Amino acid sequence: METLLQVILLGIIEGITEFLPISSTGHLLIAQHWLGRRSDLFTVAIQAGAILAVVVIYWRRLWDMTAHFAQPENRDYLYKLTASFMITVIGGLIAKQMGLELPETVAPVAWALIIGGFAIFAVEAYAGRQPERDTLTWKVAFWVGIGQILAAVFPGTSRSAATIFAAMLAGMTSRPAAAEFAFIVGIPTMFAATAYEAYDLYADGEVGEVNWTELGIGFVVSAIVAFIAVEGLVPAMQASRPQSRSPVSPWA
Repeated sequence: METLLQVILLGIIEGITEFLPISSTGHLLIAQHWLGRRSDLFTVAIQAGAILAVVVIYWRRLWDMTAHFAQPENRDYLYKLTASFMITVIGGLIAKQMGLELPETVAPVAWALIIGGFAIFAVEAYAGRQPERDTLTWKVAFWVGIGQILAAVFPGTSRSAATIFAAMLAGMTSRPAAAEFAFIVGIPTMFAATAYEAYDLYADGEVGEVNWTELGIGFVVSAIVAFIAVEGLVPAMQASRPQSRSPVSPWA
């Protein structure tokens, strides 16, 4: 029973923090210091559970892009989404092969959280002085891909914050537009990361050691909590911005 409550707590922490500009991985690592260490697959899988909430919330947007691929704006968005994802995949694999990753211990994670907090204020101050722009350019797609790599290499760096602020610094100063692209590019990224970790376990013959019940419960709890969190976050961002020429809505 105690283990089940720990798994539920970790799922709640992941669901709340995944889409806020605070590191979900960092908070999970710190929480696991008291709640018990879980496998990398568990951590990545419950992050994928949180990402599933994005699929549910943005399902009409995703359907519109794929069903009406022939439309230039949808085709352009998907091309840039794919490019950003591939930059993450290639760069992430290179970084992993080179061992470019900080240890997942409390100290570097805590420092990353503190530095990230100052970075939030700096980027917000910069973006606040720029005109409102919601155009997705190749430059934005490139730097969002780089932002995802940085979040993977430096535990404690928020993937959402790194990608949203990378988009804003690259010229997409509209927070809702930057958040939408950051959230959607996270869908293939986190599902691919989960598949990669699962393959690693299979290749090492450790699949039988995975507690699939715990993983499934954490996945479901994370998805539900993340859905509630994003449902509140997206309208809040839309309400906080000035009126722009092309509103961004997850239901559009």
